[in-house]
Amino acid sequence: MSGWDTIVESKIAQAQRDGVFDDLPGAGKPLELADDRLVPEDVRVAYRILKNAGYVPAELIELREAAHLRKLVASIAADHPERRRALAKLALLEAGLEMRNPLRERRGSRGCP
Repeated sequence: MSGWDTIVESKIAQAQRDGVFDDLPGAGKPLELADDRLVPEDVRVAYRILKNAGYVPAELIELREAAHLRKLVASIAADHPERRRALAKLALLEAGLEMRNPLRERRGSRGCP
């Protein structure tokens, strides 16, 4: 963590200990995830239709598969053939994701989540 990150994290932790976040509006209520104010107006309707139809973008499916493969690799012994297959599939998935979106943050890189 950088110096700035350390300072910010310590300030947030102190505020949590002091109860600063305890009485915020909406505390204990689910987040409004359907808020589409950041989606351009000309595509909002199309996005809403796709979402309501259960459409999941291919990239999201591949990201989920990559996360699953990482867990699988971590749980398999190093010399097991299944681990080698999972690693190969993971490398292929990540290469495809990187090719389609080279600006996507790499796992373990610095930056905001």
